[in-house]
Amino acid sequence: MSADPRDRRRQLNALAYSQAGYFSAAQALDFGYSYPVQRYHVGAGNWVRVDRGLFRLAGWPTEQDDEYVLWSVWSRNLGVVSHDSALYVHQLSDLVPTKTHLTVPPPFRKEDKLVQVHLGTLDENEVEQRRGWRVTTPLRTLVDAAGWPISQEHVDQAVVDALERGAVTRREIIAASYSASERAALRLERALGRMVDHA
Repeated sequence: MSADPRDRRRQLNALAYSQAGYFSAAQALDFGYSYPVQRYHVGAGNWVRVDRGLFRLAGWPTEQDDEYVLWSVWSRNLGVVSHDSALYVHQLSDLVPTKTHLTVPPPFRKEDKLVQVHLGTLDENEVEQRRGWRVTTPLRTLVDAAGWPISQEHVDQAVVDALERGAVTRREIIAASYSASERAALRLERALGRMVDHA
């Protein structure tokens, strides 16, 4: 933490730029911005309070993936966009999520009515890095979706879309199903079987 306000501002801005303009109160505190100083910057119009303990640099342009960056910062950058939200990101099926789904490692206890938290661990090869946020790969997304209570029709369509776009192969889906939950494995098998039936 630098004593020079200009250094603190540069450091915070550099972090915010990597997070689409967002940063948390805890991150600002790490750079030496006390809570009274944080309130001052909000009052002065330098920062915009977007949620409890979450800010954005004033004047930052709205971007398509804002919500994913926001909830990534909210989760202390532990959360990975997954399940219904990852289906939407990858454009697999026409499912439109009603909440932002995040997979976070346990223990994680934060809650918000706009977020569906899934506790779990992800391997590096199951995650794609985006600008300021992460999302599960198409293959991991299919496995998660198949194990989550969405309709079989949505699972079927997601599998079709992923295969037609070359995002995954049948062999990869079959291999992934071996280590998936029984429910997910069965629903992925059904989806692949229905493709054969309608071929």
